[in-house]
Amino acid sequence: QVQLVESGGGLVQPGGSLRLSCAASGNVFSIYGMGWYRQAPGKQRDLVAAITSGGSTNYADSVKGRFTISRDNAKNTVYLQMNYLKPEDTAVYYCNADIRYSDGTSERYWGQGTQVTVSS
Repeated sequence: QVQLVESGGGLVQPGGSLRLSCAASGNVFSIYGMGWYRQAPGKQRDLVAAITSGGSTNYADSVKGRFTISRDNAKNTVYLQMNYLKPEDTAVYYCNADIRYSDGTSERYWGQGTQVTVSS
């Protein structure tokens, strides 16, 4: 089994910064893509940012220029640096990872979610 453990959420004032981390542990042979999604109350879960194993990135238009996704392959960890936060960034943030097993099969896993609240 594989676990994704997130950390780094919290309460921050508008214009502030937070850094989220998500570490994969367990039966991990390698990891393909990793990403961050968010879900605000009453809304669907949307992609925030994604990163391939080679380091190519993709961002939602609403966070471009403010958020940066990165990964440490040696630590099986993905990060989301969030700067210039706005109240509309308030949501539960979820990480995901496409885990490859040693037998060549793969499976997508999700973290438990971490709350980010942007408010004065």
